[in-house]
Amino acid sequence: MNRQTTASTCCYCGVGCGVLIEHDGERILGVSGDPSHPANHGKLCSKGSTLHLTGDLTARALYPELRLGKALARSRTDWDTALEHAANVFAETIAEHGPDSVAFYISGQLLTEDYYAFNKLARALVGTNNIDSNSRLCMSSAVVGYKRSLGADAPPCSYEDLELSDCVMIVGSNMAYAHPVLFRRLEQAKRLRPQMKVIVIDPRRTDTCDLADLHLAILPGTDVALFHGILHLLLWQDWIDRDFIQAHTEGLAELKNLVHDYSPHMVAQLCGISVEQLRQCAEWVGTSPSFLSLWCMGLNQSSAGSAKNSALINLHLVTGQIGRPGAGPFSLTGQPNAMGGRETGSLSNLLPGHRDAANPEHRAEVAAYWGVEQLPASPGLTAIELFEQLRGGKIKALWIACTNPAQSLPDQNAVREALLNCPFVVLQEAFRTTETAAFADLLLPAASWGEKEGSVTNSERRISHVRRAVTAPGEARPDWAITLDFARRLEQRLRPQQPSLFALDTPAQVFDEYKLLTRGRDLDLSGISHALIDQLGPQQWPFPTGAEQGTARLYVDGRFPTASGRAQFVSDPYRAAKEQRDARFPLTLITGRLRDQWHGMSRTGTAAQLFGHVSEAVLSLHPDELRRQNLQAGDLVSLKSRRGSVIVAVADDDSVRPGQAFLPMHWGDRFLKGGVNAVTQPAFDPLSKQPELKHSGVRLEPVQLPWQLFALIEGDVQRHFEALRPLCESFAYVSLSLAGRERPALLLRVANAEAPAPQLLKDIDQLLGLNEGPVLAYDDPRRSIGKRVRIEQGRITAIRLAGETLAQHWLQNLWLKGKADEQLRRWLLAPMSAPPGAAGLIAASGKTLCNCKNVSQSAVCAGISRGLDLDGLKQELGCGTQCGSCVPEIKRLLASSAQPVAIPL
Repeated sequence: MNRQTTASTCCYCGVGCGVLIEHDGERILGVSGDPSHPANHGKLCSKGSTLHLTGDLTARALYPELRLGKALARSRTDWDTALEHAANVFAETIAEHGPDSVAFYISGQLLTEDYYAFNKLARALVGTNNIDSNSRLCMSSAVVGYKRSLGADAPPCSYEDLELSDCVMIVGSNMAYAHPVLFRRLEQAKRLRPQMKVIVIDPRRTDTCDLADLHLAILPGTDVALFHGILHLLLWQDWIDRDFIQAHTEGLAELKNLVHDYSPHMVAQLCGISVEQLRQCAEWVGTSPSFLSLWCMGLNQSSAGSAKNSALINLHLVTGQIGRPGAGPFSLTGQPNAMGGRETGSLSNLLPGHRDAANPEHRAEVAAYWGVEQLPASPGLTAIELFEQLRGGKIKALWIACTNPAQSLPDQNAVREALLNCPFVVLQEAFRTTETAAFADLLLPAASWGEKEGSVTNSERRISHVRRAVTAPGEARPDWAITLDFARRLEQRLRPQQPSLFALDTPAQVFDEYKLLTRGRDLDLSGISHALIDQLGPQQWPFPTGAEQGTARLYVDGRFPTASGRAQFVSDPYRAAKEQRDARFPLTLITGRLRDQWHGMSRTGTAAQLFGHVSEAVLSLHPDELRRQNLQAGDLVSLKSRRGSVIVAVADDDSVRPGQAFLPMHWGDRFLKGGVNAVTQPAFDPLSKQPELKHSGVRLEPVQLPWQLFALIEGDVQRHFEALRPLCESFAYVSLSLAGRERPALLLRVANAEAPAPQLLKDIDQLLGLNEGPVLAYDDPRRSIGKRVRIEQGRITAIRLAGETLAQHWLQNLWLKGKADEQLRRWLLAPMSAPPGAAGLIAASGKTLCNCKNVSQSAVCAGISRGLDLDGLKQELGCGTQCGSCVPEIKRLLASSAQPVAIPL
């Protein structure tokens, strides 16, 4: 085998880790961290280290597919036919309804070159600003915060500031899950300098809180009040930098008047914390030699997201904590190239080079560079607005690329109605299994990670070269190439006989054309090229022509890219979230991330190993809330909001407060019938237009679904997935997931008010291979109970329980052990379905605590019972020695085992 190694970049979060792809030129065989990459120094998280396991070709879009009517199925076609048809439809739509009748919805996972191609297509050729990105759901409030306060969308810090700071405030981010490689750096810094203070501000007690010296569990949505309360104390105690304020800022007088009313007692009551906690937080912020803040979706995904960002930046300006080592406001990007999208202008209100689409001078500059008469002046539609217009019939043709709005956008019932209502939907996508794929009239197969070349910009403004390791499968093409091919065809219809705007043949050429639009701007990267990155390594912008290295920190001279050259204090009052608890909806739903899954799971959802830690969607409630609702862990409930509902199992979790509920954001309709975003809300920030995905009013209603089904099938999980999911549409509750490592399997759990028609069970058994062969079977028609277990060469390979499923965990554990014993045969032939021991209430002991080393929770607990400490567990089991994501959980198990036991007298 011709084994090769190609240095590239991870395709998940905005940390931008360097990876080494091991391959044979055709297949990706393994992945490891790149020790030479400055973002991660060889470290990878559980997601990045399993990238090679996400290349399941059965989940990939391999060939163009087209349907010529909504009632018809798509059929395979060739690229010429597909793109000619798309060009005809777009040209006819533009001619009949105008350029704003079409729109493009793209992705923070695209490469910078892909972004630039889409922007030039939309604005220079089509003549519309209707091009937005799913970064609107991710980073747009951070964009507004930086621009309003500092003058430009430019995070001023570097990752090394994590090691250099004396006080780190993490706000609205479960950094341990969302950006684990950076969190490991922070953990190491805290170990080396225990005097470093770590403050975590989050309504939930997450794994990130385990590192905190102070956890402020504020009530959801009260961040602005908290920051104003801290500022009030900073001013009162004179913990401010008067020289910096006088020399480099404007607007403090107005802000002082505003925060005067945010007294400690009022803020503590409003935020649900103690006055002592507030004072301690303010003291550390105001007296530490360096102060660094880190934030993510908890601040951004809010109807007050822009105000939250600016209120946090105010704390840095009043203390002069910016432009210095270990200091500054540092937003953590959610997607691998959301920064590159912002740089190229891939939000409807932006243009390339950090220009504004509403600015006539900016439009004229870009138009002149592109060689067109003018760019469109009418405002473009942001994501939520776009889908509202789509639903209303004003958008006639929509091009979606590398994103999954039928899973990720809030108010999914409205989104899916909009997609159904659109006359022509194009989906440019690597995975044909996404929820959005079902709505596509034209599916264009795109190259994926490891198969295309270009560049990305990470959270610290560092540009990396993404290199191709293998050829894309089937007829998949790089996104920039698809976009430019379509653009040239559309160009022949919209501006015939004119020189092409899209005479670009390589990603390097695309980048070199784009970078000159940044010359002289705050992000000047005119000195960077793919070849230079290959020579010098990844570089931070600005990197102007002639520079020899990138820029580690911004604003070191105290000058800001505002009209006056001064940073601006922003005075926004606290406004509560749009949906507050009330009699009809007495709970606040918070959404967030899982450790081993990413976004809508189009990629991670193909790797069974990544389901080991959390295997299915579960709604977390405080034990007191469970009791108040008269629920037990494992019960199914209907989670209802003003927009829709989803049936989900509940679990007790004291990391959330009573009155709150937590549900991971990853579970779409493919894995959980209805999906999480059936209940989230589309209310958005008035400036950033970012929706309030984090905060919805909900209630729980009990459901009576006594008939249940559990199925497990080894083998081609994606094929089984596609075959089984449609058969389950009639059931009230449907949950699918994967399990296993060496022998991946599909797991299906359903519940319904009554038993289905016998033929449906026969169809399911047929798919599971349980209608014939070495199958043990038991049926009790009177009680609508049936059991099927397929055993091949002494191993369980398929299971189906119908009617009730008490034995599901026991059987799943037997399957994990890889053998069928005599107990199984005795249980199967018994009239009752409970497994041996505990009346069938055996919880699955197979939860994987450490995904990197495949160490189960039961193995860790067994080691603890033998007296092993953390170092001993690492040495004996290997857990916590690779990415380290499991360490906080292991520490909690160690702590709980050390709790003293009360002995009654």
